[in-house]
Amino acid sequence: MALSDTACKNAHRHEKTSINKPFKLTDEKGLYLLLQPKGDGWGKWWRLKYRFGGKEKLLSLGIYPDTSLQQAREKRDAARKLLAEGTDPGESRKAEKIAAANTFEIVTRQWLASTVHLVGDNTQQKKTRRFERHVFSSIGDKPINEIKSADVLSVVKPLFTMLETAHRVHAEISAAYDYAIVHNFTDFNPAQSVAKQIPAKNVTHRAALIEPKDVGQLLRDISNYQGTFVVQCAFRLSPLLFQRPGEIRQMEWKDVDLEAKEWRYLVTKTKAQHLVPLSTQAIAILEEIKPLTGSVRYVFPSSRGDGRPMSDNTIRTALKSLGYESDVMTAHGFRSTASTLLNEQGWSPDAIERQLCHMPKDQVRAAYNRAQYLEERRRMMQSWADYLDGLKNGAQVIAFRKAL
Repeated sequence: MALSDTACKNAHRHEKTSINKPFKLTDEKGLYLLLQPKGDGWGKWWRLKYRFGGKEKLLSLGIYPDTSLQQAREKRDAARKLLAEGTDPGESRKAEKIAAANTFEIVTRQWLASTVHLVGDNTQQKKTRRFERHVFSSIGDKPINEIKSADVLSVVKPLFTMLETAHRVHAEISAAYDYAIVHNFTDFNPAQSVAKQIPAKNVTHRAALIEPKDVGQLLRDISNYQGTFVVQCAFRLSPLLFQRPGEIRQMEWKDVDLEAKEWRYLVTKTKAQHLVPLSTQAIAILEEIKPLTGSVRYVFPSSRGDGRPMSDNTIRTALKSLGYESDVMTAHGFRSTASTLLNEQGWSPDAIERQLCHMPKDQVRAAYNRAQYLEERRRMMQSWADYLDGLKNGAQVIAFRKAL
């Protein structure tokens, strides 16, 4: 006989409770209510008995009264429908639990955690913020193996007005899926087919002065800059070294060898150890500032005294204060200036690229470049500093090919 709501409600008063052992009250089509002693009372669990592949199995359908008789029957009917379709409802339940545990957000955060040692803290924080801001709210709670290419497109399409961000977000979603495939969370990367749907980025080169006359005027303006002494020194050093602005502002005294005239540091962008030969002019600037900052970590510390390097906007702001807007000259532009003029002077393109720390993807060639061009780069950096002195002093400096 089928159960009733009243029978379920009063089941703990059943005569079988006197023996204080588990027993069951049968409903229909394999459904029953299992009663088990629980402390001073009785617990009531819904169970479905069924056969699959010739074996008898049980499926839990909830706890009474949280799951009512009607709800238990609906779950039973859904399970029997799966059986009719040739699917084991128990295995289907397990698959659903696994999928629920392997949502896109959960797996992506695992991937992010696995890359912590590969990138800088700032880069890791930016990547995480992009996912939190643009991705997780849309597809974060979806099982990673159920997300379609259309879902990925729906995430990046609103970012088409910020193409740089759109391309970054797409690349990072694709990288998260590469991790998921390797770790057997899914076997398909839906981001791959989305790449061609994103408009190409407009390549905007950072502004830089490349005419010697203009460079000479810039150097004279820099020498007359009235900012703090720390910023003055960083400003004067930038054209001499032409490394990335972030690398110069984060220069640490432990990496500088004034006697050997070298600056050795790890380039976070390329994960390569880099050596910058220092000209006598660069050494002079570092010796000027060492009495002021030599006892702290950074050569160019923040004016706030908080132990951090100076702000990444400092040189940009200094250029602007001298009348050089971002469409004329940028902090990064010192690299383009040096590359252009040194190439015109006939220095080896490989030596110039190595000095800029544009490393070949071929690791063997990268090692060769590191060893082969160091002495040439020492000569080049001193020649470059002398050349800039000539421009700053207003001399008529004629570009010529260096003597081999």
